[in-house]
Amino acid sequence: MTQTIHVFDAYGTLFDVHSATARLASEIGPEAQRLSDIWRAKTLEYSWIYALAGKPSTFRKLLKSGLNYAISVTGVSVPGLAEKLMLGYDELTAYPDVKDVLAALRKKRSRIAILSNGDPDMLEKAARAAGIDGLIDHILSVHEVGVFKPSSRVYRLAMTKFGATREEITFVSSNRWDIAGAAAFGFATVWLNRSYAPEEYFEMPASLTIPDLHGLPLLKPEA
Repeated sequence: MTQTIHVFDAYGTLFDVHSATARLASEIGPEAQRLSDIWRAKTLEYSWIYALAGKPSTFRKLLKSGLNYAISVTGVSVPGLAEKLMLGYDELTAYPDVKDVLAALRKKRSRIAILSNGDPDMLEKAARAAGIDGLIDHILSVHEVGVFKPSSRVYRLAMTKFGATREEITFVSSNRWDIAGAAAFGFATVWLNRSYAPEEYFEMPASLTIPDLHGLPLLKPEA
C-alpha cells in the first residue's frame, strides 16, 4: 500500500532560527539581526565543511562555534549572552502556519517526520516547546548516520525509518541547498521560499516552490 509521507527540515522551515536572538534584541542592541544572520550562516558553513571532511561533530557544538564567531565579529558584549542564546535555541518559535498545517496533514492521513541536522535532544525540546510533538511520527536526526546534510545518507534515513520508497516521500525545506540535496537523492521536493529568495541550483530543481506551508499540494482544495 502506497504511503503519503511528508518529511520536513526543522530549522528555518518549521522553527524560526532568528527567534532566539529576537527575544533578546533589546539587550543586544542594533547588531541583533546581524549577529543572528552571521550565527546562522557560520553554523551552516561549519556543517558543510564537517560533512565534506568526514569529521564527526554535534550540531550543538557547531552552533556554539558559530555563535562565538558571530559575537566576535559584531563586537556585542552582553554578560551571559552566549548561554542565553544557546538555551533559546531549544525553544525556537514555530512559524504561524506550522501547527495548523501539520494538523491538517494528519487529518489527510499523511505521515509526518522531521529530518534535521539538529541533535535529537534539541529537536525534541523544540518540537515540545512549539506544541507540535504530538503531530509528528518521527524526529530524525543526522546523529543516526554520523554526517550532516546534504549527504545522501541523511535523506536515505527517512526511507529506512518509514520503510518507504523515494516516490512515497515529499521533502519540504526552506533551505534551497537542502532542497538541492534531496532532489539529487531522488525525493519529490517542496521549496518553502518564505523570503522570496532568487532561484539557484538550477540542475537540482525543486518539484514545487511555495511561499508558505498552506501551499502544500495535499492541502489544496480539489477542483
